[in-house]
Amino acid sequence: MAGRTSHATAILGPELAARLPEVKVLLVGAGGIGCELLACSAADLRFLTLVKNIVLTGFGRITLLDLDTIDLSNLNRQFLFRKKDVKQSKAMVAAKTAAAFNPNVNITPIHGNIKEAQFDVEWFKSFDLVLNALDNLDARRHVNKMCMAAGVPLVESGTAGYLGQVQPILKDRTECFDCVPKPTPKTFPVCTIRSTPSQPIHCIVWAKSYLIPQLFGEDEDVGGEGELDEAEKQGENAQEIATLRKEAQAFKSVRAALRTTSSTHSDAAKLVFHKVFYSDISNLLSMEDMWRSRAKPTPLEFDGILDGTFTLSQAFQQPNGASPHAPVNGNVASSSASGSGSAATEKLLNGSSSSSAAGLKDQRMLTLRDNLELFISSANRLASRIRDGEETISFDKDDDDTLDFVTAAANLRSAAYGIPGKSRWEVKEMAGNIIPAIATTNAIIAGLIVLQALHSLRKSYSALRNVHVQFRPNLPLSTINLSSPNPKCGVCRDVYTQVLCDPARVTLGEVVQGVLGEGKGSGTGPREVSVYEEQRVLSDPDWDDNNARTLESLNVTRGKFLTIVDEESEYATIQVAIGALPPNYSAEDDALSLPQPLPLPPKIVKEESTAQKKRSAPDDDEIVEEPPAKRARTNGLASLAPLGSPTKKRILEEDGILLLETADEKVEVDIDVIEID
Repeated sequence: MAGRTSHATAILGPELAARLPEVKVLLVGAGGIGCELLACSAADLRFLTLVKNIVLTGFGRITLLDLDTIDLSNLNRQFLFRKKDVKQSKAMVAAKTAAAFNPNVNITPIHGNIKEAQFDVEWFKSFDLVLNALDNLDARRHVNKMCMAAGVPLVESGTAGYLGQVQPILKDRTECFDCVPKPTPKTFPVCTIRSTPSQPIHCIVWAKSYLIPQLFGEDEDVGGEGELDEAEKQGENAQEIATLRKEAQAFKSVRAALRTTSSTHSDAAKLVFHKVFYSDISNLLSMEDMWRSRAKPTPLEFDGILDGTFTLSQAFQQPNGASPHAPVNGNVASSSASGSGSAATEKLLNGSSSSSAAGLKDQRMLTLRDNLELFISSANRLASRIRDGEETISFDKDDDDTLDFVTAAANLRSAAYGIPGKSRWEVKEMAGNIIPAIATTNAIIAGLIVLQALHSLRKSYSALRNVHVQFRPNLPLSTINLSSPNPKCGVCRDVYTQVLCDPARVTLGEVVQGVLGEGKGSGTGPREVSVYEEQRVLSDPDWDDNNARTLESLNVTRGKFLTIVDEESEYATIQVAIGALPPNYSAEDDALSLPQPLPLPPKIVKEESTAQKKRSAPDDDEIVEEPPAKRARTNGLASLAPLGSPTKKRILEEDGILLLETADEKVEVDIDVIEID
């Protein structure tokens, strides 16, 4: 044991080295960075260099959470996985593999979604450190907010090809992930393309980067028969091995059918369709844990779509509300449109012989049946090219056959998952924005994450840095001093608190009044506030209908936040995390447990008004202040308040409108008056 920890003690010092086995770390994500990072966390520290030799440490209590399953394409960079692990939980397999590096480590794997209600603020508070290895912007923002609410240090990271970055985040000391607004990503790392897609781009990349190479690319040992034989000899799960053999054989049969001249065109295309859109989706449905917090996909039926008897169980966005097998422009493409080249494509995409339709063929949205027929046509054309001697086929946006195939396959997958489809033009535009993940970049970033984590545990805040990996040979690494929090940030500048309650018995008004308190040292006291849950307006001073409703009836339950915004912009915003009551609470006990002490948000320091000057006459300058912007209500719940309410009257006055109580009321100042009955 002394040999295992001697290097850690020498480098980290005896105090920190002794603490590491007891430090509780949450690692979110077991993909490219997560695998590298987990290996760093689970092994003993042997040596330290800046780039090539990554820091290997000895964190002893690790919780690993990931919702994905292992895909064949993960194996080139996620080294904790093998072919025999395909279709299994990433978290479970990664924990089992990494545990062998150090027998003293305690890894708790969780196959789940970090946004599930059970992973609330109280759960985050149980960790000393959170390490993010996510490739999803929404999930990264969620973890950032939870760490701000729990007051737990976070090390954020990401890679894109040869580029990477590491950002340590400490509440009230550094910028948080949301202090700098993030643009909507236009490129997607490979890890974003999941077995559970949620966006059209996921389906497009799946069709382009996975399906075409597997069907028409090099003949790889997809099933890994030799490795499966070895696993069987070593006593691996016989049932799982049998399932993998069956799936491998089915895919080999599909590849063979596409290359065999004796197979009819329709039979080969049907075999591909059944394997990809029926069997594979049915296998995914057998993994119940994947669908606890998301809608299940629908396996597609080849014959049912063609004859019009198949209907989707989930909403599929069809053009102009058409049904999945409805005609577009008055025509349904015939299943005989399996001819060669552009003639078949023109017939399917145009849907009409008119010149105007032909001019917009690429922008035309296809029905479910249209997509199936385009899939059959393009698969047959690609198969013919393979049979005619073309060794491999890869996607090219200027190759009509591959573009048609990707368009049809992506839209069929979108239909199965209830995702809106895309036109051929949109698919062509989107299909090129893919950045491959590179194992070396992941390894470098994982080492840098551990370095920043160690600085955080030491409380060596002056040593923390934002680190960037760049595609510049003369300066591959750059460091930037941490910035202070953005005073206008809508996440880390809010005041966070937590209430424990039974949402079925506690009303919205009780929570808000309880958190505001009575004043005089117990909260800020009653004041005019608006209450939100994410983008939903739940109440404001002129609309309090929801105050008497329970949180459960408003769908505000464990893991969610109530946002309390001061109407006068005098106090900072309060974020109230909803937590569950302790297990020993009984029905007779109070259903609401308020934080002690109650939150006291700081007063907002108002900036000097950037007044604009309005010249009404050559010698008369009048300063006119801009009225404050009004929040838009997006949920349709809020109704207009009575015109004479105090708040509305104040807003009207700010806009230069005087609201008179009676028709006889006199205006004391000399102004122009427009009388409205």
